[in-house]
Amino acid sequence: MREALLPSFYSNMTFKEKVNALLEQALVDKPTVFLIDLTITDAFKIMVSLDADTGVVLQDCIDISRVIENNLDREEQDFSLEVASVGVGSPLKMIRQYKKNIGRTLIVKTANTTIEAQLIAANDDFITLSWEAREPKKVGKGKETVQKTQEILYTDIKEAIVTVTF
Repeated sequence: MREALLPSFYSNMTFKEKVNALLEQALVDKPTVFLIDLTITDAFKIMVSLDADTGVVLQDCIDISRVIENNLDREEQDFSLEVASVGVGSPLKMIRQYKKNIGRTLIVKTANTTIEAQLIAANDDFITLSWEAREPKKVGKGKETVQKTQEILYTDIKEAIVTVTF
């Protein structure tokens, strides 16, 4: 871990700015780990949600928690701290999360529809989903199974969740 920030560096910062600076410092040493959400309540409860390209391990949470906790003064401001990985079933919030979940099944909600499909590609602008659908035959009666793909812009996604199969 990098050395702690000098108190003079953040003495004029707000509590939230101090936490942000410490969190950024902690994440520099863990390039595969990234921040999903940081919440600080009015009661100074700090909640940090993390994800990682290869999955968050307990040691990642411990290391980041220590950097934050060891560099804040409880005498100056009492606080509680919770550092955790995003939970199973949590909506995807960042492009990096989509890219790490290529090959997995997502439930994607847009303004007009909900699609459960395999995420086959993700770039900086959109995702590509693929699924099988039963449709009427083009010739004759009955239905046939067809492979469908669709590109969806991130701006059109209202919510996307990785499905968990057991």
